[in-house]
Amino acid sequence: MNTLHDMHGHRVLEWQADGNRAPRVLDLIGDTSGYDVDWVMISVSALPQDFFQLKTGVAGEWAQKCVNYGVKLAIIGDVSEPASRSTAFADFAREANRGEQLWFLADKPALAERLARRPAAGTAH
Repeated sequence: MNTLHDMHGHRVLEWQADGNRAPRVLDLIGDTSGYDVDWVMISVSALPQDFFQLKTGVAGEWAQKCVNYGVKLAIIGDVSEPASRSTAFADFAREANRGEQLWFLADKPALAERLARRPAAGTAH
């Protein structure tokens, strides 16, 4: 079940994938359309395993579709293990965290802290 959170004036949808199959980015985008959210967060454990292997293109597809549809995505959880296996993935996560569209964060409080430093939705930038 999806859960809506207010984090310092930002509407954040905690997205839960259908447990019967690997989540797809278009499922996420479709599920968020009725919520009018600023960010969507998903647990690392809910992502398909091939997301963490950049050669599969899954992470790139998720990132590009989210940009195309205006969905800001926060991936919550520990990515140190896939980052230790792949320099490319470690670089991808580090670069994503420098941007404003896709973040890799340790937990919900880390997301709330980062959002606290940004103007809330509907306020002047």
